[in-house]
Amino acid sequence: MDLFITKSYISSDARWFMDVFHVKDKLGNKVTNGKVIKYVQQAISERRELQNSEEAEYCSDDDSGIESSSERTAIEMIGVNRPGLFSEISAALAEQRCNVIEAHAWSHNAFLACIACISDESTSTCIDDPQRLSAIEDHLSNILGPSFGGDDSGRSARTCFLGCDNWTSHAERRLHQLMLANQDFDGPQGPLNMSSWTMNVDNYEEGRRTVVSIDRCKEKGYTVVNVECLDRPKLMFDTVCTLTDMQYVVFHANITSHGPFAHQEYFIRRKDGRLLDTELEIQRVSKCLEAAIERRVCEGIRLELDLQNNVRVLPYVTQTLREHGLTVAQADIAAHGEKTKNVFFIQDISGKEIDMGMVESMKKELEPLSIQVENAMLPQKFNSMERDRFSFVSLLRTQLERFSHNFISI
Repeated sequence: MDLFITKSYISSDARWFMDVFHVKDKLGNKVTNGKVIKYVQQAISERRELQNSEEAEYCSDDDSGIESSSERTAIEMIGVNRPGLFSEISAALAEQRCNVIEAHAWSHNAFLACIACISDESTSTCIDDPQRLSAIEDHLSNILGPSFGGDDSGRSARTCFLGCDNWTSHAERRLHQLMLANQDFDGPQGPLNMSSWTMNVDNYEEGRRTVVSIDRCKEKGYTVVNVECLDRPKLMFDTVCTLTDMQYVVFHANITSHGPFAHQEYFIRRKDGRLLDTELEIQRVSKCLEAAIERRVCEGIRLELDLQNNVRVLPYVTQTLREHGLTVAQADIAAHGEKTKNVFFIQDISGKEIDMGMVESMKKELEPLSIQVENAMLPQKFNSMERDRFSFVSLLRTQLERFSHNFISI
């Protein structure tokens, strides 16, 4: 829907809850379109009914999100990232006569996770032959390399069928889960090649972009999590999904944004009702939330291409990028009719700033394909005084809003 949450309050008491969301459209304006408002109301009502049905449990277990399992097959993979890995994955799927209908890939802390929605090249239908699926999985596993950390569970390419709606949102949720399960918040286990992929492993000391603090509030029976970072779309989604996947329950929350900054405050407990009681657990939650927020953010050059639905076009484009010293750090691919919209965030293989002359050379080589180029570099590190001012104002505003909304019963 391209709606962005600018402010939110969440409060629950026993089996009752109240969620308040202040949203704007992608241009930052108030939502006035009656059709959009009605759609949101219907979607929330339908989702609530779905959660009370057996179908909801099925969807949750599968973590699915596709319109029809008879037309598509989903395959998910994760491995230690290296320059050109996404290009190799694209080429491997083409070699196996697979058409990529939709795909999402994130890289973070030297890992790359990808979920691809594929169909048979000749029939445009679901691939359900067990031998062929096994061959595709083996081929991708060889490209990803051996399992890292000495654990084979969930750390290589694998195939799964999908059957529920909301593929995109579920795909992003699944990317978070893949990264979390493979502990991207700690970086890769074992040796890395290519100088450890420094471009995605920046250590932000003073002035880092995401700061998580956790306090025990025993008198109220909650652990309080505060997150300060740059504001962006889907920020709350990323944070809440990660807390949920880590088996924590959010009872109350307050989210505000001001200028480029966002402040999130969550009152949580474990599913068993206990608080975070060890320093090790607190450190782990803090690191996991930082990773959840940072893994969607990608610095580099944003490329947008509309390509014909042709198995050979995607590997050709990604191979051309690779030949020009560029690598795909993040990708979103979605088919619309006879064309596929491709959005890539690219970085220089060496980790240096991208030479725009190289980008222009790449564009000429890919002609007549139309490519939109946008610099997606993030702002420089925060000024500490500016962050402190935001933190104080945000804290004061939070206290006042909590009081006025009876946010937490004293």
